[in-house]
Amino acid sequence: MTILFDLDGTLIDSTDAILESFEVAYEAFGEAAPETEDIKSLIGYPLDIMLAKLGVKGDTQCYIDAYKKHYRMISGSKTTLLPLAREAIEEAARFAKLGIVTTKTSMYSKELLEQMDVMHYFDVLIGRDCVQNPKPHPEPIHKAMKSLDASYESAWMIGDTILDLNSATSAGIKSVGVLCGYGKKIDLLKHTEFIEDNSFDAVKLINR
Repeated sequence: MTILFDLDGTLIDSTDAILESFEVAYEAFGEAAPETEDIKSLIGYPLDIMLAKLGVKGDTQCYIDAYKKHYRMISGSKTTLLPLAREAIEEAARFAKLGIVTTKTSMYSKELLEQMDVMHYFDVLIGRDCVQNPKPHPEPIHKAMKSLDASYESAWMIGDTILDLNSATSAGIKSVGVLCGYGKKIDLLKHTEFIEDNSFDAVKLINR
């Protein structure tokens, strides 16, 4: 059995760090940050896509650099495990090989999970910098599966957005949507038959 987890909205809550870093990035160029709900609706996408969807024209790299500089300073203190996330990881590790598939940078992701003392449960972490094509493309899942030498027939993806679910479907593995993050149930139900309140309940469903 293999279980791949998304990070933001699935295992961790870094909303405050993300919003603050967007504010700082926009202020660096004399602009007001977009509305909070507009930013939150795009969490899960890579930063370049988020910025483009928020209306930044042309090259977004300068915004990304400003964002990451601030995010790196505050992410540790402004990121927490979601309720029941630790229990979900510990329970999943009893019967499955575990991996992370995220659009966050792999280095930052590993640092956060090490700080939370859960990184040792995961045998692979695929971040945005590890692939050419991020979720919803299947490449991140294929890369994780290859690293784990895992069977597609007994593999699952747990995530809170349609990006996670579509990536799983495209890669040929099953998925569970969770409602503890940024996706809405009405949207998630269009992309998976399995919906749970949180990752712990998702892990219990998979084990059943």
